[in-house]
Amino acid sequence: MNKEQLQLELKKLFKSLDFVSDNFLNEKKKSRKKDFDIYFNIYQQLGLLWEYLGLHCKHWDGYKKVRDEKEACKICGKIKSADESYYLFPTKGQKIIGRKSKPNSKKTFKNKIEATIIDDTINFHGAVLNVGVHNSYKSKLLKEHDINMARERIVKLKESEVECSLDDHLISIEFPNTRKNIRGKHIYGNFVWELRRNDLKKFPVMFNFDKNYNFLGLTIFR
Repeated sequence: MNKEQLQLELKKLFKSLDFVSDNFLNEKKKSRKKDFDIYFNIYQQLGLLWEYLGLHCKHWDGYKKVRDEKEACKICGKIKSADESYYLFPTKGQKIIGRKSKPNSKKTFKNKIEATIIDDTINFHGAVLNVGVHNSYKSKLLKEHDINMARERIVKLKESEVECSLDDHLISIEFPNTRKNIRGKHIYGNFVWELRRNDLKKFPVMFNFDKNYNFLGLTIFR
């Protein structure tokens, strides 16, 4: 958004804020509580729009002095010393984006695109998080055989080239050298009790359990 367009939008917004404040939220004017609540919510929504437009402002015209010896942008009104965020989330503390989604249909769709409920990715401070949720859909095995893919919810987290994947049935951890090592080679998988003791020494894994040997988790040393 360029400077001229932003200035125009902010002028319209400030007029709307003043109109709602002067006509419906002014203490001198009596209004029913129901009406007051309605226009109070409208005012809050306009405030969110102000926050959004302010994120586009590069403070081209500098700052002017306001109350309490602070300086505000001449265009968007943002205080110079205030923290700015590119998202409408709290700067500190927990950020909540969306709601937890799960497969919501027993129907088998004709392709993954139609079956997809959500496929969203965020790069958060260097860690890449992807959430994918889809219903059952038809696919091809080796481009020849028709198969039905089960509906599922998959969460993937990638940090320092280590990728962790979680779904309703499995938790998988993949290390950066995995793909390099399997080129031209076979890759194997065994349960712990199927491996020889000398082979187990090659795996830096520590299992967590209680006094009854119920599995609680594991730690992998890098």
